[in-house]
Amino acid sequence: MKLSFTRTRIAGGLAACFALAVPSASHADTSDLPTTITSTGTITYCSAVSLPPMEFFDPKQQPEGVDIDLGNLLATRLGVKAKFINMPFAGLIPALLAGHCDAILSQLFIKPPRLKVIDEIPYMNSQEGFILKAGKPKLSSPADLSGLKAATVTGTTATNLMQAANDDLTKAGKPPIDIVMFPENTPALQQVQFGQVAAYGVSYEAALYYARLEPNVFESGSPPYFKISTGIGVAKSTPGLKLALTVALSGLMRDGTYSMVFKKWHLEDDALPLPQ
Repeated sequence: MKLSFTRTRIAGGLAACFALAVPSASHADTSDLPTTITSTGTITYCSAVSLPPMEFFDPKQQPEGVDIDLGNLLATRLGVKAKFINMPFAGLIPALLAGHCDAILSQLFIKPPRLKVIDEIPYMNSQEGFILKAGKPKLSSPADLSGLKAATVTGTTATNLMQAANDDLTKAGKPPIDIVMFPENTPALQQVQFGQVAAYGVSYEAALYYARLEPNVFESGSPPYFKISTGIGVAKSTPGLKLALTVALSGLMRDGTYSMVFKKWHLEDDALPLPQ
């Protein structure tokens, strides 16, 4: 069966059974926002809009997903509109540093090397897993892919984790994983669907999504084997934006809309606890 990239069965069903209500809320302090936001009335996010359920295009080519919902809600808190610029994941931080957007909202893991060049505001936890072709034996860890081909997206943690697994496999005298990198999600999925790779290393959230979307094509191939804090990326030159988004996020968490987003997308386990 050819993979359909239409999301109506999942996203449409979610919309039908769960309407995201937005309680009225006061806006965050916007006095120190960058002029790129205040002059246009718009906050622009860089996002790799290709990996559901975090961010993807609906059948009308409009972005949707966890990050899209949160980005729109945060913009409302700031009293502005949200705009999303789609680009490859590996280009997100360079685009932010070049001033092409105000913030990154694209399931960006918080890592020390990234924090040397940008700031990140924690907004969820993320986990890692694998997508397999339906019916294939489950994996217990990346090491199970010794000697096999596995797809990843360039610049992602899944790539780094498999490279680390290769170091251990080599030390143990075992064949490494043959890692095949792609610029975005779609070709990696197709490689799994047509049996060109044994697995696709990706976020656990995406693995669950595709297993639910196309159960006859894909399955979530392993338990989550990695957990990491995930943040909204902002330039170090915009501390006012970092503060405003932090306050806005806290407001969403306190009024309940934050938890509603994670419930809508079946990711309650990834949500952060209510701030004290």
